[in-house]
Amino acid sequence: MPRIRRAWQRMLSGRRLDLLDPTPVDIEIEDIAHGLAFVARWNGQTRGDYAYSVAEHSLLVETLFGRLAPDAPVKWRLAALLHDAPEYVIGDLISPVKDAVGPGYSDLDDRLSAAIHMRFGLPAILPATVKRQIKRADRVSAWMEATRIAGFTQAEADKLFGKPKAEMIQGLDIQLRAPKLARDAYTQRHEELLAQL
Repeated sequence: MPRIRRAWQRMLSGRRLDLLDPTPVDIEIEDIAHGLAFVARWNGQTRGDYAYSVAEHSLLVETLFGRLAPDAPVKWRLAALLHDAPEYVIGDLISPVKDAVGPGYSDLDDRLSAAIHMRFGLPAILPATVKRQIKRADRVSAWMEATRIAGFTQAEADKLFGKPKAEMIQGLDIQLRAPKLARDAYTQRHEELLAQL
């Protein structure tokens, strides 16, 4: 008898998320925040007493996006906060692994992103200009993380991610917190942005 593959995951909220055909109704911010708070960036190869989580990274990217596009509508700041939300169920693969896995990973990521966006009132596919701005903020965040906690030299980070302007990162630091604190901060920021829509 052929083995039936399971393509869904039971979430702590009780939702049953189909990873291959996700629907907005099965997505809850508490599940996203919890998952991202326990997913380590850089495969956990960072300095500090706690892993640098995707939740912390997402908070930083949203802040950087706000500096890059201060006049952007709040919905795009929400999109920046949610830019890595699919990783709450598919994990955070470093870029070389994503390249090796191929288009299957990005297809899965795109389907989850679309469902997440729709769940929170965003277009399933973001405008190209917004995606580019979020990607710029993401690269600045990666540069900061690489040089401050992931052991990269500044020259390596400059080559891989591009050196950010000093004013872009002025006063910002990398947060290393217990998962519960990262989860709570992510959930709170999400609530703040929703309240401004």
